[in-house]
Amino acid sequence: MGAESTLHLTREAAIREAEILERSVSPTNRMADAIRALAIDAADPGDPVVPVGMADLATVLWTRFHKFDSADPRWPDRDRFVLSAGHGYLLLYALIHLTGHDGMTIDDIRTVRALHSPVAGHPEYGAHPAIEATTGPMGQGLATAVGLAIAERNMAARFGKSLVDHRTWVIASEDDLMEGIGQEAAALAGQLALSKLTVLYSAESIPAGGDSAVPGSDSVLKCFAAHGWATRQADDRDPAGIAAALSFAVRSKKPTLIACRSPSALAPLASKADMDWCEPPFVIPADLQERWRAAGNRGASARRAWLKRLTRHAQRGEFERVVAGRLPDNWHEVLAGLKQDIADTRPKRASQDSSQICLDAFIAVAPELIGGVAGLTGFDAVQGRGVVPVSATGYGGRSIQFGPREHAMAAAANGMALHGGIIPFIGTSAICSDYLRPALRLTAIMHQRAIYVLTHDWIGLGERGPAYQPAEQLASLRAMPNLHVFRPADAMETAESWDLAMRRTDGPSILALSRQELPAWRTDTADSRTARGGYVLAEADGPRQATIVATGSEVPIAMAAREKLAGDNIAVAVVSLPCWELFALQDEAYRAEVLGGAPRVGIEAAGAFGWAQWLGPDGTFIGMTGFGVSGPCSDLYAYFGITAEAVVAAVTRRLG
Repeated sequence: MGAESTLHLTREAAIREAEILERSVSPTNRMADAIRALAIDAADPGDPVVPVGMADLATVLWTRFHKFDSADPRWPDRDRFVLSAGHGYLLLYALIHLTGHDGMTIDDIRTVRALHSPVAGHPEYGAHPAIEATTGPMGQGLATAVGLAIAERNMAARFGKSLVDHRTWVIASEDDLMEGIGQEAAALAGQLALSKLTVLYSAESIPAGGDSAVPGSDSVLKCFAAHGWATRQADDRDPAGIAAALSFAVRSKKPTLIACRSPSALAPLASKADMDWCEPPFVIPADLQERWRAAGNRGASARRAWLKRLTRHAQRGEFERVVAGRLPDNWHEVLAGLKQDIADTRPKRASQDSSQICLDAFIAVAPELIGGVAGLTGFDAVQGRGVVPVSATGYGGRSIQFGPREHAMAAAANGMALHGGIIPFIGTSAICSDYLRPALRLTAIMHQRAIYVLTHDWIGLGERGPAYQPAEQLASLRAMPNLHVFRPADAMETAESWDLAMRRTDGPSILALSRQELPAWRTDTADSRTARGGYVLAEADGPRQATIVATGSEVPIAMAAREKLAGDNIAVAVVSLPCWELFALQDEAYRAEVLGGAPRVGIEAAGAFGWAQWLGPDGTFIGMTGFGVSGPCSDLYAYFGITAEAVVAAVTRRLG
């Protein structure tokens, strides 16, 4: 059954229910009616259950507990409100409009889901400053809220309660709680005892399609209690009961889940005829408008007091720096020192080891750099130097023990980035990038700075078999808009990739790193050659007869092939292409100069998808055509023909 039919039937059922159930006409219920009226008047084909059925709950929250000021929706110490049940978007838009925020007019509500409207089909970050996060796929909003709560606790530990003391509120659906990411996020929040996180959900919501056969709230409450949450039930038509439950959450030392039940699953779905007032469409009675505007201004005094505290605070400069997303003033010096050490020592080491050395150097000067890995331990390079983890007993650490929870880890990184004051980094193996992809996609959509460290990025995990050998992951990640994928070829490119990821403020970056040792190819330190995405690593000794293009761990193979071809008096150049996205941004003349007009051969221990744009119609690709196999690493490259000899043969054939 379609959503429009569901709305029609539930309206008729609500009228029948109204004959049996006597509605309260308290001021809070009447204010909630304003939300219901806007949702009904909009006649939008979205889900009507959330905006209509949870209006009372949202009214109590936004008028008595949620700390915000409509005059400044980006005030740093505001509470964060996340509508994880994004299919009920009209609830959020009605709240923003009624509380007097600029940029959410009644005409916007009237033309819901119009092109370029802030009233989009789901809450979209950036469409309006009061929308804290993009919440599309189920469970993502809830898990993002966990990251917001982590960020608040960490920032409070760094700057004190006088600057950071706010809460994170979530309205979720049963779908959010049932998704795997929701359970991962709940376990993480319980592990960290995020007491300033409160999730409210309707225990009798009707999912898309009208099927009401969903689990009862008892099992949900028991599950969250087992994760370390405090739990409570409330009648979602009883303002006093809702307020009592929210007061309980404020006092709790644990994250809190509140299950909101209605006396009847259909009773909240009233029509305007059931209300004690009935205005023309999109018209709210003046007295209700006044009450809602007063609620929107309720946080003005708290914001002004906070601004005064900020002015006098000893850490004002540092606080404003990290909230603005600026790197430390000595950042360039640290990077220059790293690059000079690499040039002097020319280390032969795995790029994932080089990455840890970079992380250790950067984390020492950038306290906003916080993260961890999807495993039972954190980054060795961080913890090995006395950097303590974030925990339920101390939130000022720098390393988070996420556990094997890639889904929730990536979404939490989104929350930390959205909160401000933190640059999150997270790590897992490249093959597990499939687990974190939904949240990574939202990172890119929301243009947030987050750094994803993917190790074991090639087929060399031989003995572990094809299930652990990434073959198609690089191509699929490169296909994602607004994502920069770095695959560095040595320690110098690794340092430059980290620097570029840290400097980027309009989207996420991936560092795809190797486990095998890579030679140091470069000793130049003045400019970041990686910043252009691709460059000539080794020019031909004479006019080019061919160009070999490679990335990451296959650059040594390309360099070995160049040497062999030089012995046969064939002059070839080697191009390192660590970041396709940045290379694509360069002007056509530069790309033509780097790639040259001679025949091209590409080499990468991955699938060929996407390589044609760099190799041209007559190019040759040497790489994977399927999944990996089980066997020793040293045998796999030969088995798949990813060798210097194969490159030599390809060039020789091409030159005829």
